[in-house]
Amino acid sequence: MSELSNRYQQIMKDLQANIKDEKDKEFVIEKFQELSMMFMDVIDRLTYLTDLRIKEVEEQQKQIDDRMSKIQKAVDGIESDIYEDEESYEFDIMCPYCNHEFTTNISSDVNTEVECPECHNMIELDWNGDEEECTHNCSGCGHDCSAELAEELGIEPETPIIEKEEPDEENNNEEDM
Repeated sequence: MSELSNRYQQIMKDLQANIKDEKDKEFVIEKFQELSMMFMDVIDRLTYLTDLRIKEVEEQQKQIDDRMSKIQKAVDGIESDIYEDEESYEFDIMCPYCNHEFTTNISSDVNTEVECPECHNMIELDWNGDEEECTHNCSGCGHDCSAELAEELGIEPETPIIEKEEPDEENNNEEDM
């Protein structure tokens, strides 16, 4: 800005030095000052309008930032729901001893046993998914493991109820002939 001021002062000196008639000199200097003020007014208006526009852009940017923050929070919530802590899993377990169903958090695959909250027996967890073949008929594995369980607990196993099948009437009719 000082360079502009210095240049303005130099032009004014040149005008005063080169115009000999005092009336003309006064007239030219006055008109030059009017012209300078018009330029200054235009510059002031442009600066004002630019400041207003910058404020509008800043306000819009703030609103966008607020929206982005809300969206980021929602995405973080969804992400945490989808990718829960990999070191903690929630499992539904049915106790093979008392058939009590319960939910437990397992910290990692190094846990190999869980205690049943009902009967307090330890339940062995099989992380490899290797299912032992069972030759019985129980509700948990589709086999009757009650005999093995009874043997482990040292009690008498319950006798399973075996339903008799009724012979077909068609087969009966053939035998009658």
